[in-house]
Amino acid sequence: MGSSTGLDEEKILAVPRHRESPAFSALEALVLDYAEALTRTPAEATDAMVSELAETLSHESLVELTAAIAWENFRARFNRGFDVASQDFAEGAVCKVPDHSPA
Repeated sequence: MGSSTGLDEEKILAVPRHRESPAFSALEALVLDYAEALTRTPAEATDAMVSELAETLSHESLVELTAAIAWENFRARFNRGFDVASQDFAEGAVCKVPDHSPA
């Protein structure tokens, strides 16, 4: 999906190293940190993280971002619950597993 919306493969592959990669803006890196924090169990998003996002994003955008992350987590956990396997839509593209090492 990312490449069909204009993301190049190099940037997609850099997601696990987004903190060190020059491919991402400061806001993009913060959004990825937020998504990772919300995805952990238990969720580890902090007030400081939300405050920093709110410096750039409108309240509506922050709500939309949070909802999108929560929805993707719902879908992933639902699929795990029913052992839904890949449908091979990626046709050879890669999907890197995020590095969950401490920041």
